[in-house]
Amino acid sequence: MKEALLIIDVQNDYFEGGACELHNAREAESHIADLIQESRKLGRHIIYIKHINQLDDDFFVEGTYGCEISDRIKPLPTDTVIVKYCPNSFLGTELNDCLRSLGVEKLIVCGMMTHMCVDTTVRAAMDHGYDVTLVANACATMDLTINGETIPAETVQKTYIASLAGIFAKIV
Repeated sequence: MKEALLIIDVQNDYFEGGACELHNAREAESHIADLIQESRKLGRHIIYIKHINQLDDDFFVEGTYGCEISDRIKPLPTDTVIVKYCPNSFLGTELNDCLRSLGVEKLIVCGMMTHMCVDTTVRAAMDHGYDVTLVANACATMDLTINGETIPAETVQKTYIASLAGIFAKIV
C-alpha cells in the first residue's frame, strides 16, 4: 500500500513567541522531524499543509513570519506544499487529487492543532477512503475554555486522539 506523510500546519505562529502558541509544540515538531527523516529513507511522499487564515484572527496572516512553515522541518523542493484556508485539508484544495495521482492509499498524519485541523483532516481522509495512521506524539494542541472552564491541553490531546482511535485512524 503506497503511503504519504501528511504534515499539517507546522507553522511559526504555533511556537514560543508566536501568535497562537501550542502546548508541547517543540516536542511534537521533534517527532515530526523524525518522521520526515524516516519517510525520506523509505521514499515515502511528503506533503505539507500550510494554513492561511482568512478570518480576522491574528495568526497565520499571509505574508508574515508566523504563517511560514517552521524552518526546522522546512520542505525540500521535491516535497509537496498545499495551501488551505479552513481546518479540513481536503476542502477546497488539490490534496485528494494529488494523493490519487501519486497512488497513495495510506496516510501517516501528524501536525497541529490536534483538536482542529488534525481532527478534521483525519475524519475527512476516512471519508475519502484513505487508511490513516495518526502519530499522537507528533501532534500538538492547546488549553480550551468553555463556559468559564479551562480544559488542559493534555486532556484535550488525549480526548481527541481517543475519539479518532479505531474508526477514523490507527493511533501510534
